[in-house]
Amino acid sequence: MKISLAWLGDYVELPPSVDVLAEALTSGGTEVIGRENHGNIPDKIVVAEILSSEQHPNADRLSVCQLEDGSGEPRQIVCGAKNYQVGDKVPLALPGALLGKDFKIKRGKLRGIKSDGMMCSAKELNLSADGEGLLILPATAPVGQELKNLFSPDTILDLEVTPNRPDLLGYLGVAREVGALTEETPRVFAPSLPQTKAAESFLKLQDEGCPMYSARLIRGIKVGPSPKWLVDRLVAHDLRPINNVVDVTNYVLLETGQPLHAFDEGKLNGAIGVRSAAEGETLQALDGSLLKLRTGDLVIADEGQAVALAGVIGGSATAVTEETVDILLEAAWFEPARVRRTSRQLGLQTDSSYRFERRVDPAGVLAASARAVQLITETAGGTADSEVLLVGEVPSAPCTFTLNYDRCRSLLGLEIGDKEISSILSRLGLVASSDGAWTIPSFRSDLTREVDLIEEVIRIAGIDRVPARLRGFPSASSQADLRYDRAELMRERLRTQGFSEARTSHFVSPEVLDKIGIMTDKVIKMRNPLGADQALLRPTLLGGLLTAMAHNLRHHVRDVRLFELGRVFALAEAEEKTSLALIATGKKDGISWQTAGSESDLYDVKGVLQAALGPLSFAEAEVGGLVLKIEGDGVEGTVRQLPRGLSRDHEARQPVYYAEVFLDSWMETSMARVQVSPLPKFPAMERDLSFVLPCTTQFSEVELLWQGMKGPHLESVVLKDVFSDSSGEKLPVGQRSLTVTLTFRDGGRTLNSDEVDRAVAALRDHAKAELNVVFRE
Repeated sequence: MKISLAWLGDYVELPPSVDVLAEALTSGGTEVIGRENHGNIPDKIVVAEILSSEQHPNADRLSVCQLEDGSGEPRQIVCGAKNYQVGDKVPLALPGALLGKDFKIKRGKLRGIKSDGMMCSAKELNLSADGEGLLILPATAPVGQELKNLFSPDTILDLEVTPNRPDLLGYLGVAREVGALTEETPRVFAPSLPQTKAAESFLKLQDEGCPMYSARLIRGIKVGPSPKWLVDRLVAHDLRPINNVVDVTNYVLLETGQPLHAFDEGKLNGAIGVRSAAEGETLQALDGSLLKLRTGDLVIADEGQAVALAGVIGGSATAVTEETVDILLEAAWFEPARVRRTSRQLGLQTDSSYRFERRVDPAGVLAASARAVQLITETAGGTADSEVLLVGEVPSAPCTFTLNYDRCRSLLGLEIGDKEISSILSRLGLVASSDGAWTIPSFRSDLTREVDLIEEVIRIAGIDRVPARLRGFPSASSQADLRYDRAELMRERLRTQGFSEARTSHFVSPEVLDKIGIMTDKVIKMRNPLGADQALLRPTLLGGLLTAMAHNLRHHVRDVRLFELGRVFALAEAEEKTSLALIATGKKDGISWQTAGSESDLYDVKGVLQAALGPLSFAEAEVGGLVLKIEGDGVEGTVRQLPRGLSRDHEARQPVYYAEVFLDSWMETSMARVQVSPLPKFPAMERDLSFVLPCTTQFSEVELLWQGMKGPHLESVVLKDVFSDSSGEKLPVGQRSLTVTLTFRDGGRTLNSDEVDRAVAALRDHAKAELNVVFRE
């Protein structure tokens, strides 16, 4: 909701600065999410009148206009806009005018025709966000006058209005809110309401979606341009002026929050009423679109056809034009749910539907109608009928309940006096009775119980006044904490192995399960699915991960390594399970010299699972082939290579490996305590050794031999390189060369070279004696 401070100031005294007002509104629950400055118009922009307009000889979309700018000589302008007529008055930027930081108007030629300036839109002048077409000025604007003399600077605040506060969708409601926050009394107008007259013969309610409908006839009006003050107000809200009657209805909507609609009474065919649309019925809307209506859509209709879509938009057949003499002014209350459904189904949201959907004030319907009649007769003349035609009743009456002031203080934890509480509620428009009860005004339908009033008290008093107190204490670790910690540890381990986490939907389609070979009769079906692709609860994570893999492969990610931790749903056991799934295809991440550039395989996935979950036992599954059955401490599942046809169906041209394990028991086991040791204080010394041994001797045998010696100061043995030669030229066939790095460190001092050399010599001698290792010099 955008609010002009120049307009808002008509109803309430504003704080001295915009910052103070914005802070007050935001702290009161209505956040100010934007701020714009309007009306700061540069020099050398004047009012000009269009004298003539001709087609550009060299461009179909351009026109050549002659304008009177007060200089006494016509000025030629080439223009691309189409929304003007000869005789209109428009803003004209003369050569030298600066419309932006780097946008200076100059004399020039457009398609070979001289152009001596530029006619401007409201957006180019920073008067509106609407940049389509020229800004048409009032006919009374004096030609040649500087435009900045016609517009006063203004600030526009953009308010984030929550759905429970429809009263803030009009200036009067915002003025009440500002008055309550700043302790100022709002200047709310009270138009005199005419008598009502039952008119069932002329107005017919045939659908409960409209509990109340009113109409008032105004005869002998003269439709024409709106006065400048009205144009300025609408332009500040990015609304294009149309004519004085339509502009007044828009003005009253912004002022009161109550939508209105004016029909050309001469175009109506007999009595009008509110009914449900017939299936296939159409309506030519004011915006030019042809709306195809459905049963349940609420329409306003005369005896021949639908003339408006109730609460949303009017029809072009009964629109007010310059030929209109008599109008029928509609003011009604429509059921929010009906308006919302119609608006969503048609994909059409208007200023009217936005307010009706959130529930307009029922008690303000007739007041808004009286206000519009007052302004229409002032701007367009005419005479209004003395009575309002009315059918139906106001949907609800104000409710009343009491507020216990002691309970208010106790719940807020704030010492606040009875007098201040009463003042706050009174400023919000609530009325106190002698028995201590508060009557809730109809525009605050969100206040339905005592605690709502307590919330209003602290909202206006300021939540920062509540003293800080220690209300919570750390709680003991729970089973839920344990499961969370275990899951996060596992995720971290998988990420270090080069896997990325995927999050897929809990719902799948029958087609997805059919592709992976799962019968849908063994899967839990949704009773009311949002769509065919969400008809079933997933029994496995495979379908979602295959879809994610295919998406990556289609976007040229050749090497895919994904995991997902989530819930699956089994029909046979009628239970949920926590499942971990991994899928891998293509090359491994280059996390070491041993794996860089190599392809993912079954044993790669097996190793990743062990790194993430700890020791596991694997056995060949009964189905045979590349399938391993997993059993471990609270873990069960399988690792397998997916069938080639299934892989190709999901864009994979390389083997795809998949593992899925159930972790509920594993997640609930306590984690091993993390051993922490201080960083070493003294430096390490390293030695590289290269040696030759038979291919049948594993490096692990050498490593265990040296670690088992418990040699002095040996900290680690790391394999650095492996070399073999199948030709036998550099190394005998059946042997290979290994290079290792030995790290030595003492926790209490710095080692010297002689000590390390002696330790290395002892390791060499022991390896020669036990494993027949030949060291290379």
